[in-house]
Amino acid sequence: MSQTPSQSGSSKGALRHEWVLLMVVALEWLYFNSVGPRFGTLENSFDILRHSVEIGLLALVMTPIIISGGIDLSLGSLLGLCAVVFGKLWRDGGFSPAAAATCTLALGAVAGGLNASLITWLRLPPLIVTLGTYSLFRGLAEAITHGADTFTNFPDAFLALGQERFLGVPTQAHLFILVAGVMWLLLHRTTLGRTVRAIGFSPEGARHAGLPVGRRLASVYVLAGLIAALAAIIYTARLGQARADAGTGYELFAITAVVLGGTSIFGGIGTLHGTLLGIAAIAILNNGLVHARLPREAAGVLTGALLLLALSGTVIPQLWNARRARRRRHPAPASPSSPP
Repeated sequence: MSQTPSQSGSSKGALRHEWVLLMVVALEWLYFNSVGPRFGTLENSFDILRHSVEIGLLALVMTPIIISGGIDLSLGSLLGLCAVVFGKLWRDGGFSPAAAATCTLALGAVAGGLNASLITWLRLPPLIVTLGTYSLFRGLAEAITHGADTFTNFPDAFLALGQERFLGVPTQAHLFILVAGVMWLLLHRTTLGRTVRAIGFSPEGARHAGLPVGRRLASVYVLAGLIAALAAIIYTARLGQARADAGTGYELFAITAVVLGGTSIFGGIGTLHGTLLGIAAIAILNNGLVHARLPREAAGVLTGALLLLALSGTVIPQLWNARRARRRRHPAPASPSSPP
């Protein structure tokens, strides 16, 4: 599937955006390293990586969803539900951590399939569907724990997934790199990625071209549910506990990282490496504010400012180009010449 001139221009614009974001990340690092004596240490770098894996995983799978023109507001709630189910299966069900993790991953895929079914079969808007499952998943987590139960005392072998290192790097980082590599290949080197972009540009055009729109959309939502379950397992291992409020607000951070990375909220445009830069920008900002001894509330303000800057750099040019294209397709009628 060859790129149209508009798609090629959008790709060049995304590349420029990513270079700008890379400079922002570098400036963040230099500033916080100058004001925080321990910020630039290897130990703190690993700490940044360790605390950003779960949100990073959600952002990775949110990328193809937003590129397709959709949204998934339920991922943070699904993370909480999967964490609670994992704890319940291990403590009360007598499952081993491996068996409980397998069942949790299956639950995540089924939950993603629920979103996919409502969106593709019933043709309901993704915003409304995932807003509903956002409440459904969080409500189920609250019901299982009665709003108070917390699952703790997990085996040390399981906790090592979130708290120890493997080959000198935090253990969960290896899983994150693996998922990032697979997602990059799917989005940039397979027909799935090209189809998702085509759907984001024009769903009806993709259907007329004979592309399996429903199946492709279903696959990205099921994949999102599966990876959200993986993030729940890592979250539980990192904190050593599972509660119903796990992952609260994570979906908003994930969306912010994706849009900050240059993915268009209108669909059709975006890259996974841009999302990785967006994750890095948010993670460094949150950690750097602690080392600079600035209020944590400033993180929300500065993240919002970065997001608005990203939107102004991507949305406004797209709206301007769309307006120019409409003018070219429908030029204004020439005014009648005045009589001699």
